[in-house]
Amino acid sequence: MNITEYTLRKKTFAYVLTALLVIGGVWAYNGLGRLEFPSFTIKTAIVMTTYPGAGAEEVEQEVTDLLETSIQQLSQVDEIRSISRAGLSIIYVDIKEDHNNAVMPQVWDELRRKVSDVQIRLPRGAGPSLVNDDFGDEYGVFFAVYGDGFSYRELKDYVDHMRRELLLVQDVASVEIFGAQTETIFMEISRERAAEFGLCIQDAVNTLNSQGIVSDAGKIAVGDDYVRINPTGGLKTVEDMENLLVRCGQGNEEIRLKDIARIYRGYEDPPAAMMRYNGKPALGIGISTTADGNVVTMGEAVKECIKKIEDEAPLGLEMGIIAYQSDTVTKSVKGFVLNLIEAVAIVIAVLLLTMGASSGLLMGVILLLTIFATLIGMKLMGISLQIISLGALILSLGMLVDNAIVVTEGVLVRVKQGIPRKQAVLETCSQTAWPLLGATLVAILAFAAIGTSKNNTGEFLGSLFQVMALSLGISWVLAITLTPLFAEQFLPSAKNFSTENDPYAGPIYQTYRKFLNACLRHRVTSIGVLVLALVLAMVGLSQVENSFFPKSNRPQFMVDYFRPEGTHILKTSQDLKILEARIAELDGVEATTTFVGRGGLRFLLTYEPEMPNSSYGQVLVTVADYRLIPNLLPKVREILDSNFPDAEYKIKQFEFGPATGSKIEARFIGEDPHVLRELSEKARAIMTQNSNAGVIRDDWRQQVQTLEPVVSEVAARQTGITRTGVAQALSSTFSGQTIGVFREDDKLIPIVYRAPEDQRSQPEDINNVQVLAPAAGRALPIGQIVTDIQSTWEDPIIRRLNRKRTITVMCDQKKGNASPLFEALRPEIEAIALPSGYELEWGGEYEDSADAQASLFRMVPTFFLFMVLIILGMFNSIRQTVIIFLCIPLSVIGMTAAFLISGKPFDFNCTLGFLGLSGMLIKNAVVLIEQINIDSKQGKDLFTAILEASVSRFRPVCMASFTTVLGMLPLILDPFFASMSLTIIGGLTFGTVLTLVVVPVFYAIFFRARPVADV
Repeated sequence: MNITEYTLRKKTFAYVLTALLVIGGVWAYNGLGRLEFPSFTIKTAIVMTTYPGAGAEEVEQEVTDLLETSIQQLSQVDEIRSISRAGLSIIYVDIKEDHNNAVMPQVWDELRRKVSDVQIRLPRGAGPSLVNDDFGDEYGVFFAVYGDGFSYRELKDYVDHMRRELLLVQDVASVEIFGAQTETIFMEISRERAAEFGLCIQDAVNTLNSQGIVSDAGKIAVGDDYVRINPTGGLKTVEDMENLLVRCGQGNEEIRLKDIARIYRGYEDPPAAMMRYNGKPALGIGISTTADGNVVTMGEAVKECIKKIEDEAPLGLEMGIIAYQSDTVTKSVKGFVLNLIEAVAIVIAVLLLTMGASSGLLMGVILLLTIFATLIGMKLMGISLQIISLGALILSLGMLVDNAIVVTEGVLVRVKQGIPRKQAVLETCSQTAWPLLGATLVAILAFAAIGTSKNNTGEFLGSLFQVMALSLGISWVLAITLTPLFAEQFLPSAKNFSTENDPYAGPIYQTYRKFLNACLRHRVTSIGVLVLALVLAMVGLSQVENSFFPKSNRPQFMVDYFRPEGTHILKTSQDLKILEARIAELDGVEATTTFVGRGGLRFLLTYEPEMPNSSYGQVLVTVADYRLIPNLLPKVREILDSNFPDAEYKIKQFEFGPATGSKIEARFIGEDPHVLRELSEKARAIMTQNSNAGVIRDDWRQQVQTLEPVVSEVAARQTGITRTGVAQALSSTFSGQTIGVFREDDKLIPIVYRAPEDQRSQPEDINNVQVLAPAAGRALPIGQIVTDIQSTWEDPIIRRLNRKRTITVMCDQKKGNASPLFEALRPEIEAIALPSGYELEWGGEYEDSADAQASLFRMVPTFFLFMVLIILGMFNSIRQTVIIFLCIPLSVIGMTAAFLISGKPFDFNCTLGFLGLSGMLIKNAVVLIEQINIDSKQGKDLFTAILEASVSRFRPVCMASFTTVLGMLPLILDPFFASMSLTIIGGLTFGTVLTLVVVPVFYAIFFRARPVADV
């Protein structure tokens, strides 16, 4: 080939290029970004709208439906999920998977416009709607700040100081504080005291507000200056508020506010969210990295900043690490680099043992140069070092030397036949370059479906295809340039070999020759054995359990805890104090982080925080070693079952890949909430009967109690009291009403009016609440217009999917994988009779896996067609093309054996491994059939050509397979790549037999090669 001849002529240029590859590879490795997982775009925004006083059904019909109708008009929207709660609408907007990160800002702008258009049509008191498109932001550095004897205000002041300093650190995008309770000034006025002085509470509120308002008093010219006028009298302290004079009744008598009110500082009651670290009240501080920042660099800079801040910290204040991505990334990358070095060493050792010192070293050097060149390409393409890209390098190692093996083997054979090295090099390259290019393209196309998959899973795994394509393409270029150069320079010359020696006279070659000869002569029997093996493999594969993504090796797990819906957050917190204390006593547990009222900050892309809910809490457990987790989970389950029988819980390990919900989810879709709950109960009953089903619940939760004061319409009209007046009076008495703000330095502290605790602790207190009666000109007890207080039950949550009411029944397996449990539950739940207009859909792992598979395989037929066309173009023969592709399904035999022996489940990564395996098998078959065609054209009869070509390709095919198989050994112990490596190891090991035996047999059958007597 011209490029080979050019390389041999321009040796100096080639050696300089080699040196540059080494230098550039080292430079690229040091400059590549580091991540634990590949980044992927979370294409979800949240639209939140408050509607105080409305029930869940009112929120759904008057707010959620309006917003969903407008949002659904966006062509980019894939799915809309909504939660309607009392007083709150939450809408998740999921964007179609084919929209990448570059266009998302425009999509969010369009979403905001659609939401804004609806605001004018929302009912009075609702809104405004807030669009949160930062839902996917990852706070990879997450600390807990805590200390004995420190108040929340002291913790908050210190954390605020930290935040100001951390925002100045290089590559820090944002700093968020979690668990901070809003400081509040409470004003509690007793009804009796107010009545005793004839005070209208609203007058006190108005006086307080007017005194606290900042007003412009103008400016005045004083000489040459224009001076601002600032009168005194503002509220500077709580004592100022207490000493504020208010007018009593209709007269001119004034009293101080402290005579009839208790005014004090506190915190939001009840708190919206709480956090503890190792059982101590704490505040969380999360730090995210800029889009183009380096996680490791940012982490080191944050450490330096934290070190300086800690020197100034008050004595006793401590900091606990919840997540520190830069440390995790550094450890992960080091581990994978070690695996890469081990795999390279294994491959080179195999080459040295099987090909000889000179040939082995030559291909080892080519392998290292290919890796260096790939690192340079990754740097230029912006591909970071993370679990997927490094794993792709390891997966491709054996394939990277395939081309070099074929070229080196061809040169060695010709040299042994007495051909000068340069001529042997040129002949080999001219004969193999194009077939190797075609085979390399086929191997690349086998992984292409991964790179074109647009959903989160495809984006997560995208660098696998990019690195594989880059490295394989480079390996072909080096195989026809530097490999022939080094072979011509360093391989032994013809004079060191005897031309009379048969290069294939060794015992291994002769044994293979005899075996293949027998298979070719008894081809029907050979195919019969193969078909029987394939049938047994398919039966065996059906016994292998399925899963989506494997468990992560992160040394943490989560316990999601749900009290009955409507539980006060303080009761939820009390339960979690017991739970976290019991978990902390278990061997191997290093730390517990508790979030109450909502999930924590998204400290990992695969972690999706729970929305605000007073009955919810989560304990994040950090352990010494992730291998301890399987033994700890049953113990935690026992603690929960024995201590909290009325609670629902879910224990979750982190998984590789995008976040998923429960493993098994059955969605019932319809209109009537009562019918949906009946269907849910039937599905839950079926799940309960299965001993392996646990964490059984539905997402509408339990109905909650509601108190309904029955207002007499006649009495209300006579007194002029309105429904709004009643609601405001009740709200301000029991929950509190913000009546103003208190300014302190740079803080605006809300002032909340409410009744004293002894007047708002019992339902009977409702009758004593004072409400302004315009007709009477004074406040009256609500009991004068309320005839009864009824207790009713209502749905606290109404969920919808694409504007249809949807209740989801969920469970997880107690042991093993979810697929056997799903297969057991599926027929029974699908047998539930559905009323007209109601549907059942499956979600959970089944849906996630199906969506990922559908996205992956959407382009597989196209790339498969390209692969077929390449092979067809190379050989111009349909029969030869069919022979090559028949190898792919037959590889299931070896793959099944690997999974049955190991006991591993068949997960999504196995599918990726099978796609890559198909490319490897096709590549080997191409090399063999090309040699059969060459020998046949040289005048040999077809039977002899098949036999001789197979023998001559025995070592290259074995070497290509075994270097790949042995190079993957370090990945067998890796949690993420174990199943993929097993797929390739098992399939490729048997695939070698396919290539060396089955392909020749198929060739003899398809082309009717007659046996020759003396072969």
